[in-house]
Amino acid sequence: MDCEHNAPEGTQANEPPAPPVVQRISRILAASALALLGLWILRHFLAALFWSTILAIALWPLYRRVERAFPPRGRRIALPLAATLLIGLGLIVPLAFAGMQVAHEIGSLLRYVAELRHSGLPTPGWLMRIPGVGAPLAEWWRDHLNDPQTIKALFGRVFTHIPADSARVIGVEILHRLVIFGFTLLTLFFLFRDGEALSRQLLRLSHRMLGPSGERVAHHMIAAVHGTVVGLVLVGLAEGILIGFSYALAGLPHVVALAALTGVLAIIPFGAPIVFWGAGFYLLAIGDTGAAIGIVAFGLLVVFVADHFIRPFLIGGAARVPFLWVLLGILGGIETFGLIGLFLGPVVMAALISLWREWTDPAVLDEPPPGGAAWHRHGQ
Repeated sequence: MDCEHNAPEGTQANEPPAPPVVQRISRILAASALALLGLWILRHFLAALFWSTILAIALWPLYRRVERAFPPRGRRIALPLAATLLIGLGLIVPLAFAGMQVAHEIGSLLRYVAELRHSGLPTPGWLMRIPGVGAPLAEWWRDHLNDPQTIKALFGRVFTHIPADSARVIGVEILHRLVIFGFTLLTLFFLFRDGEALSRQLLRLSHRMLGPSGERVAHHMIAAVHGTVVGLVLVGLAEGILIGFSYALAGLPHVVALAALTGVLAIIPFGAPIVFWGAGFYLLAIGDTGAAIGIVAFGLLVVFVADHFIRPFLIGGAARVPFLWVLLGILGGIETFGLIGLFLGPVVMAALISLWREWTDPAVLDEPPPGGAAWHRHGQ
């Protein structure tokens, strides 16, 4: 009678309680199903969440320093709002400038192709000077590219359909990017505002899921973000500036656009050579052999120093991950997730290496975590 009276509603008195193991498994399955459902619902906004998280982690030390000097009454709304707007402007202005440059160059390219359809492509004088194959290449060029009808056959159909189709596709893509950018800034505002509390919650969650090693893994992941931002973004932009000086000395047109393109592609390992090799071939084609050799040689030197000394120290050293695994994480992340994989790949590698070391080398447990890596300790 007492058992029946005290039994939970909806259960039989003689029914034994569920074993703790069954409850834990059920909770894990339910939590996993809910997490997957949530990711599926947010699938179109995951890029905004990833980018805002990366920006917040990368800029958190600077934000904390500014916060200490900011009036207490404005730290809840005014400071995160101002920081978000400044970051938004810092991203919009270069992108708008790059967009105008690209639009200008595309217009020039279209006009040049329109002229080729009426006059053909003249044979360059340097083609005959190539040892061994110069004469047959020049003859092929005259037979195929000097004729305006051939140029029309090559480009006519393409340029008949591209403008209408590309305008619609580009417009939809720009609108989509603007929406993602807006949600990125919105999420970044809340991360700045509530970042300290959120970091404590995430550390407690990692401790509950992974035990004592959870906080250490979180430290290494955050350190990987910092190392990747500095090692890829800042070093890549520095490569663009340095190699841009060689473009200016060689007298190349559109030096600023070329330097910016070099810096952007230099963020991706082995990306910068695409630009300066192309610039070298252009100079070689117009007969400036010395400048072509100088640009390529200087570019290779800058990339060699950056990729073999500076980036391994900044990226691998920050998260204590061998640079080979960082490089594999970057390249694999780009292939799998696109541009966001630049940062997501090294973070995943840092977490895996951290777990591997703790499971295979107990002495690692006595080592301190990466200095200043924890989000909630930045700026303190």
